[in-house]
Amino acid sequence: MRALLAAPLFALLALQPALAADPEAGAKIVKTQCGACHAVVAGKNLVGPSLAGIVGRHSGSVEGFRYSEANKKANLTWDAKTLDTYLTNPKALVPGTTMTYAGLKSETQRADVIAYLATLK
Repeated sequence: MRALLAAPLFALLALQPALAADPEAGAKIVKTQCGACHAVVAGKNLVGPSLAGIVGRHSGSVEGFRYSEANKKANLTWDAKTLDTYLTNPKALVPGTTMTYAGLKSETQRADVIAYLATLK
């Protein structure tokens, strides 16, 4: 009986990072850790492709950006789960990527970044 009562509580605790995501904090992280290589404006590519509209986008699909073969062949959709995995360790998810970022180890910061990225259209 206790297990039945505890299950909903554990489910809520598992969702807490997603519920607590702060897009404003994510914007600051993107600016300081991603902004040197990625623009947040649609159509503006830097060393990396624009992050505008990334949530829901297919990997390797920003027009005008020259992707590595690894990114072209990754066949990913950038949803929250995939972004979380990628942001943890880009080279683990896409071996051969030219993205030099080592990864964002904080689960809270990744949730904040993803919440911010979801605001970019």
